Amino acid sequence: MQTITANGAVIPAIGLGVMTLKEDTCVKAVDAALRMGYRHIDTAQMYGNEREVGEGLRASGVPRDQIFVTTKVWHDRLRAGDFERSVDESLERLGLPHVDLLLIHWPNKGIPLKETIDVLCKTKREGKTRHIGVANFTVALITEAVKLAIEPLVTNQIEVHPFIDRSKVIEASRRHGLSITAYCPIARGAVPGDAALARIGAAHGKSSAQVSLRYLVQQGIVPIPRSANPQHLADNLAVFDFTLSDAEMAELSALNSANKRIVSPPHAPQWDG
Repeated sequence: MQTITANGAVIPAIGLGVMTLKEDTCVKAVDAALRMGYRHIDTAQMYGNEREVGEGLRASGVPRDQIFVTTKVWHDRLRAGDFERSVDESLERLGLPHVDLLLIHWPNKGIPLKETIDVLCKTKREGKTRHIGVANFTVALITEAVKLAIEPLVTNQIEVHPFIDRSKVIEASRRHGLSITAYCPIARGAVPGDAALARIGAAHGKSSAQVSLRYLVQQGIVPIPRSANPQHLADNLAVFDFTLSDAEMAELSALNSANKRIVSPPHAPQWDG
């Protein structure tokens, strides 16, 4: 598995996202993904499947130290005491002494960012996570978080796919050494219907979804596509054996102008990039 590095973290270049995967479906998806070569699993307290992720990890037989496990703290638990309880609950459900990456799932303007960043850093120092980061942070919030953090932040997990322009927040994150983790990397089904992606895929003997993932991987962005379908799991992993040309990358970048944002819940920040 290829990796990227960011502020001391070595992160597998593609991961399995498990949002909405429940019960045995989740266990089997995690187990199958790890057996076929995935080494990066992304869950969250809010997904309600940490226990199943832990079962899938153990069922796979893959040594724990070879797997990069991410979980997240929900936006209503960002006060210090709530945050610490959330992390302890996540570790208990996963059946792990620590995760590899712990993220603030969404910012919460009602809770001082300093309080949350302080407890995030404390969690790392206590050994409950190897690395820390954020998700859904804007340019302004990244700048503030980096100033407040006394431990390095290693990623900003955001929505990225060919149909949205996230260049400002990607640039701001990278300026501080953070990697980008991309959720909704195939735009929840919009990718397979796009003519440009289909044409580029045909030229490489690949699907539109594989082209979308390759577009991100080739920029050093870590996609975490979600699937419980064994064929899709295998296909999503098979994006390291071809390269998009500069012209193809430029054509895909031009799709960004659609600015199709899929995820923007009521608690989302005011987006600035």
